[in-house]
Amino acid sequence: MFVNVLKSKLHRVKVTQAELNYVGSITIDEDLMDAAGLFENEQVHIVNNNNGERLITYVIKGERGSGIICLNGAAARKAQVGDIIIIIAYAMMTPEEAKTYKPTVVFPDGSNQLVKV
Repeated sequence: MFVNVLKSKLHRVKVTQAELNYVGSITIDEDLMDAAGLFENEQVHIVNNNNGERLITYVIKGERGSGIICLNGAAARKAQVGDIIIIIAYAMMTPEEAKTYKPTVVFPDGSNQLVKV
């Protein structure tokens, strides 16, 4: 048996762009991806603190150090520039692994720059 456990999250990042005319996904600053242990094309859950919307999409690498958080395609309808969101990744593991696993939680500043991991 496997359980789906919190792997990592970017807590309270600010949406910097929303591009409706795009194939889909979320573009994330590569520094933030590295800090949270996120992979390009990895599935993530997005929770919008401003309007309560929730969605599932996948990650695209954004320019390193840019602070970019851009919802693309249909996801752009779920947030506005300036909204605060949480980006969550999960991992499947055995119950034994889950008992000792420590997720990575990243707390960027108001400009989506790293301050505390």
